[in-house]
Amino acid sequence: MGLLIVKNITREGPGILKGLLLKNNINYEIVDLNAGEEFPEPENYSAVIVLGGPDSANDTTEKMLNELEMIRKTIDAGIPYLGICLGMQSLVKACGGSVHPNEVKEIGFRGGDGDYYSVNIKEEHTNDHLFTGLENPVKIFHLHGETVDITNEMELLATGKYCRHQIVKTGKNAYGIQGHFELTPEMFRVWLDSDPELREMDREMLTRDFDLLADEYRNTGRKLFGNFLKIAGIIQV
Repeated sequence: MGLLIVKNITREGPGILKGLLLKNNINYEIVDLNAGEEFPEPENYSAVIVLGGPDSANDTTEKMLNELEMIRKTIDAGIPYLGICLGMQSLVKACGGSVHPNEVKEIGFRGGDGDYYSVNIKEEHTNDHLFTGLENPVKIFHLHGETVDITNEMELLATGKYCRHQIVKTGKNAYGIQGHFELTPEMFRVWLDSDPELREMDREMLTRDFDLLADEYRNTGRKLFGNFLKIAGIIQV
């Protein structure tokens, strides 16, 4: 049936994931909610991936209310799900958790102490199939000001220094990742040009960090997305 990829803003696309899909001849469909396209019924797809964007999962717009409804349908139907940034927050919100401002905004590759942002996979979850082949901790790119509180039915798989809830799971096959592992060099340049918060930062430093981490970042993204596609049964193990 193929993979459904949902964009919340036009500039935030599948990036590294798209290359993986093309390499493996995987059928996929991209819908852009920001362009007025509708979130289709999830039961027509093998898996659903919802990407990031500047909205809040707390918004009461028709777009967000419908998005939350479709995510609930996805989870209720047992369809594999992966949420990135807003897609993670929307997953938590749709499944009974809450979304609220984080104490600090995480933007770029480094925190206020100058160290790289990273996610630390909790010891009891290192064997989760999403993390197969990954080092621990994992460096990550961030662009968010909100975070989540999860329910007792959800699992916290990985934590961060400034934002505790970095990777969450609900049920057998629904995951949310607070940060971004999908950026290609082309996407990164578009974000630097377009995102208002990134435009306020030191572009030279951001570009230097991206270049320094390029190989590690790309390999991590390929492994994470590949692992999810295997969990979803779209790529055979």
